[in-house]
Amino acid sequence: MKICVTGSTGFIGKPLCIKLLKNNYSVLAATRHSNTLTFNFHKNLSIIKLDNFNSRINLQQALSGVDYVIHCAAKAHAINKNKSDVLKAYREVNVEVTRNFAEQAANAGVKRFVFLSSIKVNGERTFGSELFNHNDVPLPEDAYGVSKFEAEQMLSELSKRTGLEVAIIRAPLVYGEGVKGNFLYLLDFLYRGIPLPFASVVNLRSFIGLDNLIDFIIFCIKHPEAGGKTFLVSDGQDISTPNLIRKLAEAIGKSSHLFPVPLSLIKLIGRLTGKSLEVARLVNSLRVDSSYARELLGWRPSFSLDEGLEKTVKWYLQNR
Repeated sequence: MKICVTGSTGFIGKPLCIKLLKNNYSVLAATRHSNTLTFNFHKNLSIIKLDNFNSRINLQQALSGVDYVIHCAAKAHAINKNKSDVLKAYREVNVEVTRNFAEQAANAGVKRFVFLSSIKVNGERTFGSELFNHNDVPLPEDAYGVSKFEAEQMLSELSKRTGLEVAIIRAPLVYGEGVKGNFLYLLDFLYRGIPLPFASVVNLRSFIGLDNLIDFIIFCIKHPEAGGKTFLVSDGQDISTPNLIRKLAEAIGKSSHLFPVPLSLIKLIGRLTGKSLEVARLVNSLRVDSSYARELLGWRPSFSLDEGLEKTVKWYLQNR
C-alpha cells in the first residue's frame, strides 16, 4: 500500500510519515523542504520536491500507483490585516491547492483522500454542556475556518463527481512534540515563572495529542467505513484552562503562579493589545464529541491527556 502525505515536514506530517514507515507502508512525501526529512534514508520512502505550493502543481505522474492521499498541508497563518486579502490567501492554499491535489488524485486512481480540516468549521466556542459534533451546521467565524469549510464542500462535490472517497477530520488544538504557537508560548511562560491571570476562568476545552491524532489518521486509511465521513476527534478528557496550566507547570517542575482577574478585564486587555482571539481561546469553552469516530471505527485514544502532556513537556525541556 502506497500513501502520499502532503505537508510531510510539518508538525503533523513528519511524525505521521515516520509512523507509517514503521508500520511498513510505502510513503510518498510531498514537501517544499526535503532537506528536513531526517528519515529520508528509509527504503520505503520516496519524495516529491515541490518548488512552489500553489494550485498549478502537477503531480499526476507522481501520484500514479498511490492508494491513499493524506492532505496535511495547509495555510494556518496570514499576516495581511485586510480581511478580504486574508481570506483570499487562505483560499488559495486551503481550497484551491486542495482542489488541485484531489482532482489529480482522482485522475490517478487514488482510492481515498484524507483531509485534515479544523474544529473551527463548527465554530469558535461551545456553551454549558454543549459539545460540537459531526452533524452540526457549520458556523466558521474566521477566514481560516471559512477556507477549511469551503474545502470540505469542494471535496464533497468532487467525491460525488469522481468517486474519490473523502474522509474529513476536524481536530481541536493539537499538542505534542514539536508544538508551536500559543501552546509553546504557554510552556515558555510557565518555565520562566511568569504569573498568569487565569485562576478565575471557568471553562472546558477539548484537545488532542499528536500521537492520538496520527493513530486516528491511520484508522481513516485502514477502516472501510471511513470514506465519505466527517469525524471530530479529541483525547476525550476535557480540561479547564487553569487545570491545564497546573498540569503543565507540575510536569515542568514549576509553580503555576495563577492569580485571579475578572473575566471582563481579561477580555478588555485582549482587545486593547490586539489579542482578543488568543484570549478567547484561553477563557472560552470548546468541547468536542468524538463518539461518532469511536462507535463507527472502533477508535480509542492510545494516550491519556496526562500522558500526552507529560510527553510534550519532556520534549520541551529537552529542546528549549
